[in-house]
Amino acid sequence: MPELKLQHILTLAELFAKGARYNFIPITTSSLGKSIHKSQQAASKHLLELESDGYIERLRTGPKVSVRITTKGHAEMSKIFSALKSSLETFPSYVEFKGVIISGMGEGAYYMSMKGYTKQFKSKLGYIPFPGTLNVKLKDREFIEAKRSLDVHPAIMVNGFSDGKRTYGWVKCYPAKVNNIVDAALILLERTHHDDSIIELISKENIKKSIKLSTGSQVTIRVNVKPKTIQ
Repeated sequence: MPELKLQHILTLAELFAKGARYNFIPITTSSLGKSIHKSQQAASKHLLELESDGYIERLRTGPKVSVRITTKGHAEMSKIFSALKSSLETFPSYVEFKGVIISGMGEGAYYMSMKGYTKQFKSKLGYIPFPGTLNVKLKDREFIEAKRSLDVHPAIMVNGFSDGKRTYGWVKCYPAKVNNIVDAALILLERTHHDDSIIELISKENIKKSIKLSTGSQVTIRVNVKPKTIQ
């Protein structure tokens, strides 16, 4: 039994769009060619091959040709649709980053210790973070691009707040592991001085001390992009 050829998928999709699943629809190879951005000759060949392989039926009434998609054609396109849908809806279980630890400016310890944040960290992450953030300079462009794409994944949201004097921005948290040892959270901040080559992590423990890291140490961070609890 012949398999549906890749070049015929778009042609069948166009026939579906024109209503050819249950009805014979009049069609010309020139109009079909324009619709699928192929030549008239290519469209004609597609129809001949699809008919030969049993994916469509054709009726001729004088110079006019009508086409209907067969049950076989519908079944094959349904399989392709299901496979594409599953692939597009499936997220990877983690996003990996590699980089080196750099010194921070000390701001992380101040902001992450504020009550407006710590209360939410406790309720949403289950812990109050160690004061400060671990700053990692990403090594390669692929990791920088991966950071920019994190927003497409669900995050644990820590809301911004006001202390009456000024407002503080939101924090998006993504559960992570450092060197596959320490549980942490990669954080994205509404307001930050860092560019996309820097990632910041928080944890309930001092990450550097717990796994004996120092400035300049190379680290691998795996970020869980399917948090179990999304707040």
